Amino acid sequence: MKAAVLTFPGSNCDRDLAVAFEQAGAEVHRVWHKDTDLPAGLDIVAVPGGFSFGDYLRCGAIAAQSPIGAAVRAHAAKGGYVLGICNGFQVLTEMGLLPGALMRNAGLKFICKSVELQVATTNSAYTSGYTAGQRVRIPVAHHDGNYTADAETLQRLRDEDRIAFTYSDNPNGSMNSIAGILSENRRVLGMMPHPERASEVSHGGTDGSVLFRAVAGALALA
Repeated sequence: MKAAVLTFPGSNCDRDLAVAFEQAGAEVHRVWHKDTDLPAGLDIVAVPGGFSFGDYLRCGAIAAQSPIGAAVRAHAAKGGYVLGICNGFQVLTEMGLLPGALMRNAGLKFICKSVELQVATTNSAYTSGYTAGQRVRIPVAHHDGNYTADAETLQRLRDEDRIAFTYSDNPNGSMNSIAGILSENRRVLGMMPHPERASEVSHGGTDGSVLFRAVAGALALA
């Protein structure tokens, strides 16, 4: 598997994300936001967490307009895989690759803790390593993680089995306790929790490593 990890001014999880992919056996390329092309033969683009461009305007709004953005959209349009975590999820909604928006947490405070998630679907390369309904612990660290969408979008996500993860104890007020969603072709995943921060025993848990191994295995067979 050949993966690219993007970096924007203000990214702070890009190295962690690259390490998680490497531990899953991926060949990882680091890509700067001012680049206009992705590496040839790429399988997956990963958009990391952090505070891209200081979260000015809206979280992810400026990063979505970076020079590399056109290449990411083109990669997704060709059926390529894209993973956005935390700020990366916000960027993907701003790019239009995923529906809805990430709003200010209901409690109006930054949340940084390990939370319990429920695996809502195993029908994706990312979640195929889990079992349906499995409960896992993954850290969150965000101020704007309240997933919001109109009623029609929420119904479509449910009907099409595109909700990847939900919160067991909704920490941020997300509609339907949504923690992560998939695109229509199931190749784009956006999630607020940080699986790269739960990928080693030293992190206090390895539930997140399952995601990286699953997608690496799926792409190896593709």
